[in-house]
Amino acid sequence: EVQLVESGGGLVQAGGSLRLSCAPSGLTFADYAIGWFRQVPGKEREGVSCISSFDNSPFYADSVKGRFTISSDNNKELVYLQMNSLRPEDTAAYYCGALIGACSGTYDYTKRIVDYWGKGTLVTVSS
Repeated sequence: EVQLVESGGGLVQAGGSLRLSCAPSGLTFADYAIGWFRQVPGKEREGVSCISSFDNSPFYADSVKGRFTISSDNNKELVYLQMNSLRPEDTAAYYCGALIGACSGTYDYTKRIVDYWGKGTLVTVSS
């Protein structure tokens, strides 16, 4: 059974930092891109960042470039999202998702169907 488990969410003041972790299991880690997505009630889910062994570099939404950093520990098969300089508008439920192949392609990770989803972790940034 494939599972993705997120952790690391919480409440932080604006300007603060959090590090989210995504622990996939039941799949071949190297075969999948891992993306971070976020969703606010009443809004569409937004692709935040993505990393894979098939791409030369990670991908970031414009809204988080320069503030968020995605990384992977291939030995531990974990993916992290380091979030710095957090803003109230970053408040959302954050999900990691596994997509077969690369983040990039004819349809990038924001437009493709995600093969597997985690249950999410809540990030709240207070002003």
